[in-house]
Amino acid sequence: MDESGFEAALARRAGDVERMLEALLGDALLPGEIARPAGLMRSIRHGVLGGGKRLRPFLVLESAALFDSDGEAALRVAAALECVHCYSLIHDDLPAMDDDDLRRGRPTVHRAFDEASAILAGDSLLTFAFDIIADEATTLPAEARARLVTKLARAAGMGGMAGGQALDLAAERDNPDEAGIIRLQAMKTGALIRFACEAGAEIAGARAEEREALAEFGSAIGLAFQLADDLLDATSDSAALGKAAGKDADAGKATLVSLHGVDWARRQLGGLVAQAGELLAPFGTRADTLRAAARFVAVRTS
Repeated sequence: MDESGFEAALARRAGDVERMLEALLGDALLPGEIARPAGLMRSIRHGVLGGGKRLRPFLVLESAALFDSDGEAALRVAAALECVHCYSLIHDDLPAMDDDDLRRGRPTVHRAFDEASAILAGDSLLTFAFDIIADEATTLPAEARARLVTKLARAAGMGGMAGGQALDLAAERDNPDEAGIIRLQAMKTGALIRFACEAGAEIAGARAEEREALAEFGSAIGLAFQLADDLLDATSDSAALGKAAGKDADAGKATLVSLHGVDWARRQLGGLVAQAGELLAPFGTRADTLRAAARFVAVRTS
């Protein structure tokens, strides 16, 4: 698959996910809900709708597509994962965290509204993600839904993304070594990407070795994604990124790019893409879109 073909596939999946999110985040109440406050819903929709590549849900859907299982249930799981991702962005942008004013080329939620609205929007999205997966409307066997809930909780929580964010905040004063940086990045960024790839196999009821291959693929491109992010932070500008650039250097935060340099980082990205491709070998040409995703992660410009 060439670059234009991949970008078309990414945009098509993003449109499907956007429509699902719009439906899930509408005004209609679910059983057990009392009300959806209008102000809260505006802040949630600002943080979720109308932007982003939707890479994580794309990986859910394309991993499921390897087994012809990229239907409505996979789309709901993909949307749930995007809710977790968007919650993390809303909270990461807060003054107590990364203190960003811009996200996806627009004011961050706490700037467009206020800090309390941003906190509540993130809280709501995190809990809603598990609601979406556990709901019987996600037409998977109960055991599969329970496994997905457990895996997502562990990928997003203290041993995954949230723990990685804690390590990232501490990195400004602790100056971690290379092993510490890799662990931080595997948690903060890689855990959700690994979940995205493994979730598609779980949805499909794939064999254990197939689930593991996709999980390892997710780990490889998760590391590539964060390395590319650090490279962009060091070499790009805010207008191109749609968010502040140069923040790692300004904060004195150690990254693999600051440790080893830009040329090393680019060579390392090539190695991670090759590793990702090898992990997909058992799936043959069916995995060409995922191979293109690995290349995209490494060479993206925003």
